[in-house]
Amino acid sequence: MRRLLQAILAPFLSLLFCISAFAADIPEGKWKPVEIDTIQIGYGLQLVDVNGDKQTDIVLADQKTIQWYENPSWKKHIIARDLTQRDNVCVTARDIDGDGKCEIAVGGQWNFRESTKDGAVFYLDAPQDRTQAWTPIKLYNDPSTHRMHWIKGKGSKYHLAVKPLRGRGSVDGNGPGLRLLAYNMPDDPAAEWSYDVVANFMHLSHNFHPVNWDDDPEEELIVAGKEGVWHFDNQGSDKWESTQLTDNFAGEIRDGKLPNGKRFIVTIEPMHGSKSAVYTEPDEAGQLWELNKVLDEQLKDGHALAVADYLGVGSDQIVVGWRAMNTPGVPGIKFFTPMAPDGSSWRGRQISGEEVAIEDIKAADLNNDGKVDIVAAARQTKNLVIFFNDRD
Repeated sequence: MRRLLQAILAPFLSLLFCISAFAADIPEGKWKPVEIDTIQIGYGLQLVDVNGDKQTDIVLADQKTIQWYENPSWKKHIIARDLTQRDNVCVTARDIDGDGKCEIAVGGQWNFRESTKDGAVFYLDAPQDRTQAWTPIKLYNDPSTHRMHWIKGKGSKYHLAVKPLRGRGSVDGNGPGLRLLAYNMPDDPAAEWSYDVVANFMHLSHNFHPVNWDDDPEEELIVAGKEGVWHFDNQGSDKWESTQLTDNFAGEIRDGKLPNGKRFIVTIEPMHGSKSAVYTEPDEAGQLWELNKVLDEQLKDGHALAVADYLGVGSDQIVVGWRAMNTPGVPGIKFFTPMAPDGSSWRGRQISGEEVAIEDIKAADLNNDGKVDIVAAARQTKNLVIFFNDRD
């Protein structure tokens, strides 16, 4: 009987030993917060080289201004002001023409519940001196402009993907679906921009994210909303193939790789929700992604995710931020590390609390030391903070 029991337990004990040995080699994260500005509402962040000096700058969509902070002094340059009567809400910045300097688009006229008339989309045309005011070029927009990304298309051309929060005329997620649009930039940005409809059936879609999961150079999109998480792949100039990944109402979405090389997505559920969860790619195509781990169920207004290899271990870790506004409480940032190769176990560490109420988070190496840093923009606490990666 003892031998039989030993034979049954041996594989499990061996697996437990391997997991314990793996976890013993995972370092802790260590962060040094530096507040660089007082702001109003840090609606959206981008980390990118603005002026072509090969340094990663910070671009921020604040309540009434669009500004960038010059690395390494973090001097603020306001490049647009009062684009609309209401607030700015999002920004995207990326080098789309290969000159080493980013192009910027912004969304504004933000009105959370309105779904018939408000919203705005602008391309900002850069002057020779990028510290001065940029020229706003207003584009067509559907109501409820909320998030945007530059995404790589065919022939190294980039499209401006813009997603409303709500469908035109919808109320609380009921009614027409929102239209996720991919704009085509003309040679003269002041000319009319055409656009393709990526999707038109989702509701209450808070965030989305560009990915490249296949063998072609064109980027795809993963989109979170009331209908769960969906993947959209461009099959041609105006045809996008859709695949459902999860069916839980999700507000935030990012992707990454586990130590065993398997792809994962991480969500905050529902919109402005309390739960952050990790899902892994199924073994069989056509299946929904499998719930791997619930990281936290006590978030207060979960509002941001940032996935990167902060620890330099060859796989990804997750940063989760919440703002505690609609659901009152203490805001914060947590850092989650997979402690097993398959992500069946995660270590959570709080790296910030009431001092930063998270509206947006982005990650990049800001000081060229080979370690990924965190930038957080905050609403109630009205601050912009860099968490420099201070691991050994």
